[in-house]
Amino acid sequence: MEKMKGKVWTFRDCIDTDVIIAGRYLRTFNPEDLAAHVMEAEDPEFAGKVNKGDIIVGGWNFGCGSSREQAPVAIKTAGVSVVIAKSFARIFYRNAINIGLPVVTADIEAEDGDIIEVNVEEGIIINKTTGKTFEIKPFDPTMLDILENGGLVNQYLKNKEG
Repeated sequence: MEKMKGKVWTFRDCIDTDVIIAGRYLRTFNPEDLAAHVMEAEDPEFAGKVNKGDIIVGGWNFGCGSSREQAPVAIKTAGVSVVIAKSFARIFYRNAINIGLPVVTADIEAEDGDIIEVNVEEGIIINKTTGKTFEIKPFDPTMLDILENGGLVNQYLKNKEG
């Protein structure tokens, strides 16, 4: 899996799935419609400011709340390449990996606008703005395969065909 590099968007502790994508938008299954409202409760303009490859850095318990799969779908479709947080709600973490959104548990120093680079194979995060390096547990080969194939369903279909 190639390195992910992008601009940081920081968020507070306990960002729940209702903050990531409000319940009133769950009438659609269109990922683009969901992405248009991602993180709206925290920053109403976030969806219009985030760029492909950008990175979310959160605090403790990112993705808590309901088990809606639309939350990681909205983040991924908005262009976010990886979410880094001090901890994740278990179901959010699993849903993110299942749809092919890398999520990394780490306590890093980063501010809005910093540029960071994440290498989940080697287990390194580098804040290119500050020069600080952070070690993380490298992803195992199975997790890398799931992410490289765009999620668990795609991984299953690839293995079934192969």
